[in-house]
Amino acid sequence: MRSRRGAASASTWWTPIPERTRTQLRVGRLTKAHGLKGALKIELYTDEPERRFVPGAEFSLQVPTSSKWHRKTLRLTDFKVFNGNPVGFFEGIDDRTEAETLVKAVLWVEQDATELPSEPDAWYQHQLANLEVWRDGVMVGRIARIDPMPAQDLLVIANGDTEVLLPFVRAFVPVVDLQRGRIEITPPGGLFEDPDPADAEPEPQGAARRADLGEDAGDDAPATDDAAEASAQDAPEDDAPAQPASEATASKD
Repeated sequence: MRSRRGAASASTWWTPIPERTRTQLRVGRLTKAHGLKGALKIELYTDEPERRFVPGAEFSLQVPTSSKWHRKTLRLTDFKVFNGNPVGFFEGIDDRTEAETLVKAVLWVEQDATELPSEPDAWYQHQLANLEVWRDGVMVGRIARIDPMPAQDLLVIANGDTEVLLPFVRAFVPVVDLQRGRIEITPPGGLFEDPDPADAEPEPQGAARRADLGEDAGDDAPATDDAAEASAQDAPEDDAPAQPASEATASKD
């Protein structure tokens, strides 16, 4: 998730499913076998493990085409935390040997592309991608991507032939308007050239400005996110589900 307050979430990549009604979110990676009964340790890429990893949850797998698990799914039967390590048990995986065939597999879930995170003032990264960026009534670019950082996420804004990095905090991004497909920014001096009124695109009337929120939800970041694996930008294996950006986007004050 990306919200403008709270802990940074790692990012995932995204890809829309036909008509952009569904999307896939990367929620974890199986890192190693645990014990003798088929359990696997999970590196989390989600802020909501209690929602994503429940008995019966089904995951698409990102694995090499040579893997026996290529184009198959896994169903979770149990989820526990041992010594701070998330561990999953899966249907049909009953011994360590079988579990080891799944090591490094990336877990994906399907979701409505329009659904918002439960955390206030938060958005999934795919919902922010390519939004118009407006400053003082002038469109100055589009969001190219979001780079997660320890202190706060950075919006990467495509501005002509250059990219401008803007911290995703309420002071600099007071308005996120998904319905109109835009954000409004008040950046510090020097990030953008002063708008030239002669080149300004007239601002549509009746812009809905989101009310300022009070205290947002506190830090709830997981080991990483629904977003990011050890590296949120590693390339998918062949035939992997097309990749989405992070599970959701949180901005900070």
